[in-house]
Amino acid sequence: MLIAHLSDLHIAAPGRKAYGKVATDDHLGRCVRHINSLKPQPDLVLVTGDITFDAQVEESALAGRLLGDLRMPWYVVPGNHDDPDILKVLQQGWGRAPVIREGSSGFDYFLPGYTISFLGIDSSTPDSPGGKVSKAQTQWLHSRLVENTDKPAIIFLHHPPVRCGVLETDADGFEGADLLGEVIERFPNIVRVLCGHIHLASHVNWRGTVVSAAPSMGLGLFLDLTMKLPSAFVVEDPGYYLHYYTSSANLVSHAVYVREIDGPYLF
Repeated sequence: MLIAHLSDLHIAAPGRKAYGKVATDDHLGRCVRHINSLKPQPDLVLVTGDITFDAQVEESALAGRLLGDLRMPWYVVPGNHDDPDILKVLQQGWGRAPVIREGSSGFDYFLPGYTISFLGIDSSTPDSPGGKVSKAQTQWLHSRLVENTDKPAIIFLHHPPVRCGVLETDADGFEGADLLGEVIERFPNIVRVLCGHIHLASHVNWRGTVVSAAPSMGLGLFLDLTMKLPSAFVVEDPGYYLHYYTSSANLVSHAVYVREIDGPYLF
């Protein structure tokens, strides 16, 4: 099974650039065309939050039009730059109806019918850059995992629930990380937790699985491991992950950057 994983689209209103620097709508279009050109085609695309730049209706509409060009099903969860109510228009593009948690924002959901159990979680918190999950969310997650122990599982959300040694996770925080971690460590079939938020392709071991944060739409985190500099970004080519679940039951992840290359040449 092949999964494309986009994050941190930060789609600004038509004609605007994110932070006045990056035409994120153009970058997303490039990624969509690149994903559509892949052989084999991904089975689905997961988008782990910060769909919009400023939680505006026109930004969500533009993101929906761009993601609507994908040739395969795609599913989103909100980030701290999003308003879940505004993002609900994007649910119209979902390829198959998910099982949504009762009483949720509409973005805690389970995707049935795939080789892998996909479970989306809304980790956004109004007026806060940090992440949060509730006891109700983790109880629902536990129930869905109990019902599907015969298949590998992937959880996807916006915020990494673990500190990654950068300001975006360590300073922003994640309320309820222990609740989520206690559930995850009970299920060895969870092959990955997919997220975004830090604008940096990275992996970290956590609670018996691996948390993978995706690259962004060209607003790459300036990596400062001293954590003394203010948070900053560099303008780069947009990127995404391809997660390949092999016949040997391994999840192999490739960071793909959409840029001009020279080749391929035979070795």
